[in-house]
Amino acid sequence: MASPSSVLHLSLAVLALVAALSEAGFYDQFDVGGSGQHVRVIEDGKTQQVALTMDQRSGGAGFTSKAMYLYGEFSVQMKLVSGNSAGTVTSFYLKSGEGEGHDEIDIEFMGNLSGNPYVMNTNVWANGDGKKEHQFYLWFDPSADFHTYKIVWNPTNIIFQVDDVPVRTFRKYADLPYPSSQPMKVYFTLWDGSYWATRHGAVKIDWSQAPFVVNYRGYYANACVIGNSGSSACPAGSDGWMYRQLDGKGLDTVAWAERTCMTYNYCADGWRFPKGFPAECFRK
Repeated sequence: MASPSSVLHLSLAVLALVAALSEAGFYDQFDVGGSGQHVRVIEDGKTQQVALTMDQRSGGAGFTSKAMYLYGEFSVQMKLVSGNSAGTVTSFYLKSGEGEGHDEIDIEFMGNLSGNPYVMNTNVWANGDGKKEHQFYLWFDPSADFHTYKIVWNPTNIIFQVDDVPVRTFRKYADLPYPSSQPMKVYFTLWDGSYWATRHGAVKIDWSQAPFVVNYRGYYANACVIGNSGSSACPAGSDGWMYRQLDGKGLDTVAWAERTCMTYNYCADGWRFPKGFPAECFRK
């Protein structure tokens, strides 16, 4: 019979192997930005987490899906930077590239001083046409625990959800730009947005509070993958999101979010659009 110590060593070795395999699986799916020193894969045998850490030297951290997608349902659980997070930006978004005509679908969290609420910024870019932000104060503290954030992107509309609660829908109109032709990767980042993030840049990062840490877990993508040849492969069950639009109840929930949580609507910003609001602002 094996001794207790040998059993313990064997158990630890098995756990280490499981963690190593899980971590390898992470690096099979994602590319890590920079040196990778500020991206840490955490495995407890049940749940895999990824922690992004930012200090003054690094300026930020992130990881990106290797796969590219054209339409899908994407979600992740996030626990944001706690305490004084002013100047930090934590994000979960899709993007086609860096060119002027790129497409992008954003969920970004702009940090704030301790005791003040985070701002969740949602935005859509289509063929380089952006500036379509809706911003919200959430009905909970997103730094106290994990919450689920989801983007549904299909040929009809884009739906933003928080803990399965729809807070925004962005519709496609035949004569207006919409992200429908450029494959996108999924990005997860923590970065220094002092010039913009908190009170329009008035409050900068306090580096004495560093390191800043955000945790991700439970990433899920049910999406059409674009292969090297440009062909698209959609998974079984994609009908569940490919044709999804909000029903009356979902639209009522969006109206509730706009009424009680919204802090900025680009369709009400006359200073930003002195020559007139974008065309979709007048359509329902």
